[in-house]
Amino acid sequence: MSDAFDNTPADLEPGWRPIRDVARLTGVNPVTLRAWERRYGLIVPRRTAKGHRLYDDGHVQRIRDILTWLDRGVAVSQIKQLLTAGRASAPVEQNLWVTLQDELLAAVERLNERQLDDAFNRALTVYPPLTLCQHLLLPLQARLTQRWHGQFGAALERALFDSWLRSKLATRIYFDNRQYAGAPLLLATLGDEPFDAGLWLTAWLVSSSGCPVELVEWKVPLAELSLALERISPRALLLHAGHSLDADCLQRQLPRLLTQHELPLLLAGPAVHIHGDALTQQPGLRLAGDPLAALQQLQAGGLLPDVTESHA
Repeated sequence: MSDAFDNTPADLEPGWRPIRDVARLTGVNPVTLRAWERRYGLIVPRRTAKGHRLYDDGHVQRIRDILTWLDRGVAVSQIKQLLTAGRASAPVEQNLWVTLQDELLAAVERLNERQLDDAFNRALTVYPPLTLCQHLLLPLQARLTQRWHGQFGAALERALFDSWLRSKLATRIYFDNRQYAGAPLLLATLGDEPFDAGLWLTAWLVSSSGCPVELVEWKVPLAELSLALERISPRALLLHAGHSLDADCLQRQLPRLLTQHELPLLLAGPAVHIHGDALTQQPGLRLAGDPLAALQQLQAGGLLPDVTESHA
């Protein structure tokens, strides 16, 4: 019997963690941890008599070292040699990510959803969500935005890409939500777009960190979000705005939401940069310009669950 379902061994010894807890602690999902072990020999966990993988603090630190190299843009296939040699620095392998971006962009250009999905799935098996968001999806979105500016066929390509990305992220979030219990993070959009990519990417990063999420993906009046706060009882509320906010939202609705509820409130997205001066004057409002910064804000504020919180 293996740890395919991430069951916690009944005879777990002190100092050892099952794969499920390590995934929550490091942000690297079990599928990726197993790929790092089987395909690259990066981590060799201890095994119980029933085949469950167990990790100690040394394994956790090694995973964090691997993430450090990934953040520098090093390909996962090169990391074992770097760890073994104990090198403090290495050239950033930008070609890896540019090549992956090119592959996805070419699939969008051909309107080939299967090719798009296959390329992303390959990357998903060996890279954690945070790394993929930072080095692949966000840069790809920037390149697509430039490509679509004033180009014939842009609406068609955007429809394909947005539909695919929403489906992909919704599936990941659905399975993440079924794994963990506890109060969710509530995310809502302030934009009028049919698809708010920043909102969904932030939700994916949060759910992959072990926190259940609830999304309000269509714009609703801020006053009605108070009903959601009462009925869902979330741990915090994250509002995402991809464009500028009107004066009524800035001067009346946001301040009212802040004063009516003691719940932590974070505003994320490009609107943070557009209205920086006005927003920094709102007491108690946390700000983040992109999904990566939003995750950091939530983690720094202690708004995400730790590994000791109960599973679903």
